[in-house]
Amino acid sequence: MIELVLRVLCSLTVVFAILWALARLVRRPLVGRGGATVTVVARQQLSRGSSVAVVKVADRALVLGVSDAGVSLLADADATLFPEPPPVEHPALKLFRGRR
Repeated sequence: MIELVLRVLCSLTVVFAILWALARLVRRPLVGRGGATVTVVARQQLSRGSSVAVVKVADRALVLGVSDAGVSLLADADATLFPEPPPVEHPALKLFRGRR
């Protein structure tokens, strides 16, 4: 009986350690090569298969056309023209926090 309880406790400890590590991994920002942070400032759906997105990379803002065929650069602008979006919490973290 005691052996079963110890096995369950060890298993739960491993599961919680994995969940903790995954939660920390999800919180990290998307970092590209050279340490430049990539941030999606805005995205507007135009049709079912196409949209326009503004992406900040370092000190540049890129206006991208996104479609089923691929991604194309529409314009290059100064990043100061676009305000920083508020941080978005990952949906998995919302579920995790909601269960406490």
